Amino acid sequence: MKNIPGAMLEKAILVGVESPGDDPEHASYSLEELARLVDTAGAEVLSQLTQKRSRPDAATFLGSGKTEEVAELCRSLTADLVVFDRELSPRQARNLEAITGVRVIDRTQVILDIFARRARTSEGKLQVELAQLNYLLPRLTGKGVALSRLGGGIGTRGPGETKLEVDRRRIRQRINDLKAELEIVHKHRDLLRRSRKEAPIPLVSLVGYTNAGKSTILRMLTGADVLVEDKLFATLDPTTRRVVLPNNEAVLLTDTVGFIQRLPHHLVAAFRATLEEVVEADLLLHVVDASHPDIKGQIEAVDQVLEALGAAAKPTLMVYNKIDLVEPAALPRTGNGPPAVLISAITGRGASDLLAAVDRLLAARRMRTTFFIPYKRSGMLAILHEKGRVLHQEHGQEGITVEAEIEAVWAKRVESKLCE
Repeated sequence: MKNIPGAMLEKAILVGVESPGDDPEHASYSLEELARLVDTAGAEVLSQLTQKRSRPDAATFLGSGKTEEVAELCRSLTADLVVFDRELSPRQARNLEAITGVRVIDRTQVILDIFARRARTSEGKLQVELAQLNYLLPRLTGKGVALSRLGGGIGTRGPGETKLEVDRRRIRQRINDLKAELEIVHKHRDLLRRSRKEAPIPLVSLVGYTNAGKSTILRMLTGADVLVEDKLFATLDPTTRRVVLPNNEAVLLTDTVGFIQRLPHHLVAAFRATLEEVVEADLLLHVVDASHPDIKGQIEAVDQVLEALGAAAKPTLMVYNKIDLVEPAALPRTGNGPPAVLISAITGRGASDLLAAVDRLLAARRMRTTFFIPYKRSGMLAILHEKGRVLHQEHGQEGITVEAEIEAVWAKRVESKLCE
């Protein structure tokens, strides 16, 4: 991410907490991911440290000794910022700031900050602002933290529309206004979905961990001019494009916002209108970075968000991407378990396998049936070719007997037309 010319990079110290029962490697990956988040948000990571605790301290999250260690590290490295890998309570953040003498934020604020930077459409900006204000509201306590303080550094950038110089009453009013505006967006999306169902064209949604390569897959399959960057949350706004499967059936392929461990619930709530594309999908393509050392943790994080959205039971195809970065012996095994394919969206390897797998999984939506089309209604044959797959046709004295594989909805529609 580009920084403002002439602006000084914030210097940050990262703090992780490992609970009993946590996988040490998983905790390490989480802190490494936080470093990438902080880097994406525009700060320099000076140091990282971790403490093992059975439960967070109510006052400072860390123990007193570790808190003093962090404070000393801030002084010796002249850090501007301490970033915790877990969400802090307002009290913990205030106490830590008093002890360390620098700003203290948590993982949630970093993610919100990145979303604020990345939002491009008016809908995306509304969603991010709503998430930020919902996070901020309960933190306006104690010393009466001034909202005007926001505007200098990670976790302080907002959408700029409200300037965030408002009191609780105005924040609540703004939250209500944002919800009303997003409800209009929700209704508009609902109308679009209804029109799609009238068609009906199957909807396939790309889901997965951030930076797993969803946008690259969309570009590979459709040629769509979408942003592709090797960065976390490179794209926030959904993009939908048409894809033709091997059987000539068209589907709509939608790229959605990436997920992450401990994705802030404020964001999930704010982006619900966008994420309903996942809920309404006929098939999910769960994209996984096959080269990442914590594949299991990333898959679990995505599954948790899908569970929260009520989409966990959706038909799903596991798409292991970036296999060009993996040694053959280390490739994920796809023989057992849920349907899966191996691809490299960068090189195009496995693209045909992916489309064939989507075709097979969507076949359950289609039915095989036979129609008799009188010659005077022969125009209906074109609809069968357009909306389904004609398997066999036989010309008789009064019409054509056609065996076809077609969506059940279209089969009923053709039958009703023939009966008119």
